[in-house]
Amino acid sequence: MSSRPTPLSRGEKAGRRDQILAAASELFARHGFHGVGIDEIGAAVGISGPALYRHFRSKDAMLGEMLTSISRYLLDGGTARAAEGGDPDEVLARLVRFHVNFALTQPALITVQERNLGNLTDSDRRQVRALQRRYVEVWVRALRAAVAHLDETRARSAAHAVFGLMNSTPHSRHLPDEDLAALLERLALGALYAAK
Repeated sequence: MSSRPTPLSRGEKAGRRDQILAAASELFARHGFHGVGIDEIGAAVGISGPALYRHFRSKDAMLGEMLTSISRYLLDGGTARAAEGGDPDEVLARLVRFHVNFALTQPALITVQERNLGNLTDSDRRQVRALQRRYVEVWVRALRAAVAHLDETRARSAAHAVFGLMNSTPHSRHLPDEDLAALLERLALGALYAAK
């Protein structure tokens, strides 16, 4: 798999915050949001638990930033790939490659999002949901351009179904990453084109 910046990355100054968020995502994925304390997160990055409060006001704020950041990363990345233009089939294939790469390189973040959306504060949940809806709409437009006579509702349902397929990576790592990426891309594209 090609390397790429973490979806949590926001520049050099944010390096420590990114380390904390990356460690927290691994711990939340393994033990659940409520099963991890600030002391464990601090220990994972070599600082005391209370020192985390210099970077985040609370564990809830940490989860909020984590899930908002990955949702924004997906929206920005999907929008950029769609904006590259070209043949509609190429655009759809680029979106699939982008999301499969994300899924293979960030399984902990996928697990945290699956399990912990309900643990977000109301304002963070609204923001994450709004970003996710916009990301889905990038896919809906691309899919409708590639598949003739596909209505919006069916395209939206197909996009959600394919996200489930691609986001299965935390539970289905039976092949080397390159082989799994190729398989997921073929399966995702096959499912999307079968939506008509």
